[in-house]
Amino acid sequence: MKFHMIAGGPRPVAPFSHAVETDGFVFVTGQMPDTPEAPGELPDGIEAQTRAVMENLRLVLGGLDLDFEHVVMARIYLTRFQQDYAVMNETYRSYFAPDRLPARTCVGVTGLAYEALIEIDLICRRPT
Repeated sequence: MKFHMIAGGPRPVAPFSHAVETDGFVFVTGQMPDTPEAPGELPDGIEAQTRAVMENLRLVLGGLDLDFEHVVMARIYLTRFQQDYAVMNETYRSYFAPDRLPARTCVGVTGLAYEALIEIDLICRRPT
């Protein structure tokens, strides 16, 4: 197993690695909608927060020589599920090729770190 911390990556809000790799699978920790330059500062609204989360995920994946094409599963957590689901979906979809959408779970939760509206974690498969 390899435990990865990405130089210049998002600042963890708790004790965890950015990703853990084992047997060709890469498990990417859920990312928040802040930036490495401004930890804890969140943009307004679900579209901006979804983009920020996806860019943090892109940063972590890039540090591992991976990209969204390697994602096999995504888990999305929303604090305002009914209100934000449709807009989040449109924003999220723009990061993947239409014929390459990962398996996915999306759930409503009562709260997230920094009072964020969204968090997303990923499971990736490294090419063989």
